[in-house]
Amino acid sequence: MRLLLATFKHETNTFSPVATPFERFFKGSAGTLAGAAAIAARTGTGSGIGGFIDVAARYGAQIIVPIVADAWPSGPVDRAAYEKIVEAILLAAEDVFDGILLDLHGAMVVDGIEDGEGELLRRLRLIQPSVPIGVTLDMHANLYPDMVAHATVITGYHTYPHIDIYEAGVRAAEIICKTIQGELHPVMSWGNRPMLPHVMRQGTHTGPNRDLQERCKELEKATVLAASLFVGFPHADISNAGLSVVVCTDARPDVASASCESLLNEAWNRRAEFLFESVPLVDAVKSAVRCTDYPVVLLDHCDNVASGGTMDTTVVLREVIDQGISNAAFYAIFDPAAVSQAIAAGVGNSVTISLGGKAQLLATGEANPALSVNATVRTISDGRFKLWGPMSAGVEICTGPTVVLDTGRILIVVASGHMEPFDLNCFYSLGIDVRNMHYVVMKSRVHWRAGFTGLVKQVIECDGVGVTTSDYSKLTFKNVRRPMYPLDPM
Repeated sequence: MRLLLATFKHETNTFSPVATPFERFFKGSAGTLAGAAAIAARTGTGSGIGGFIDVAARYGAQIIVPIVADAWPSGPVDRAAYEKIVEAILLAAEDVFDGILLDLHGAMVVDGIEDGEGELLRRLRLIQPSVPIGVTLDMHANLYPDMVAHATVITGYHTYPHIDIYEAGVRAAEIICKTIQGELHPVMSWGNRPMLPHVMRQGTHTGPNRDLQERCKELEKATVLAASLFVGFPHADISNAGLSVVVCTDARPDVASASCESLLNEAWNRRAEFLFESVPLVDAVKSAVRCTDYPVVLLDHCDNVASGGTMDTTVVLREVIDQGISNAAFYAIFDPAAVSQAIAAGVGNSVTISLGGKAQLLATGEANPALSVNATVRTISDGRFKLWGPMSAGVEICTGPTVVLDTGRILIVVASGHMEPFDLNCFYSLGIDVRNMHYVVMKSRVHWRAGFTGLVKQVIECDGVGVTTSDYSKLTFKNVRRPMYPLDPM
């Protein structure tokens, strides 16, 4: 058995001012991640392609990996970058394969292309019209017809935070390998509903999504090969943004269709539960000041890089400082210039430094002021560390040169690259023991729960500024299909 494996992942926030060039897909690597280096980098990790690799080994399959490309969410993917990565996959696909496994995201928007994954699959089918293709998609996929039409099976995650990425990869790979051997004959049914669930209400630590994903898992144990409910990514102003479902069965289109409709109807009936109501920032931080059971997590959720945020807004950090919160750690501000200034000053030395405020939030029209702080340089790091898990365990991260500034009250992490703090090693790799902090302030929405749930005592959601806001009235949707809940009264 000979299998082609590849990763090409990007969640596109069409409101984000952050560019997405080719280099963004390789996060500090010396160059393109491909071949033996890619296999070594992803073997034994909690990634989708890590699941592919393990299943391939069990079947004694030979694997070819032309590219592993994975970028933090940001604005639309540069067209030249997209074509270069797609070309690597298509060139490899011209060889002889028994099956193809793709670790994709499902919400990639490219300059001139709304459905980046569907276009990749369409082109792939021109080269390999009959070879089984398995696709793993993120729970935040915005599903399009071409994705389903050109894939043999699609599997999605059942958790948010996404701690089952590996398992989704295993599920897709097992189905494809059994299809190659003639044991299975997959058929899929899919559909969507006109709803844009707020990301802050999509977590599977509570309903409604927890219940919907449990229903998917029940179906997989009983009657279907794969049942995937995608809550969608609402910060993409494209026609098919929103919640969708795809169900795969073994030669039972009737069961696939019925199961798909049942899941869609249940989600639609609970659409009001996906609405998030924010609390004014001043009041949120005041409530944190009153807390006495520590650690307390404060979420700067309007500027989450894992949803396309700039990671350089300072409004929440300023409020935390102004209200006198102390024994706190903040992760993080993206500001390469500030990092360079701190490195030049050196560990143990004092600096007056301007943080953030460099990106223009044109989509929301909000001001993004910089913040000046007086601090001591506590730590200088190259920004390289491995994730402890449970999310993407074993994957190496590089935030570039990174520093920790100590104001006397708060430790502020400033990085040269993007990173959502969903893993404890974001802090521990920099010498910060969050167990001893009273407050942990993070630019995160839901993923922080992967690494911190068992540690924190209280959670305060802070409504700052940024392009990952849950307030849709701050965003102008021009391309999404209408009517759409909750943009329209439905």
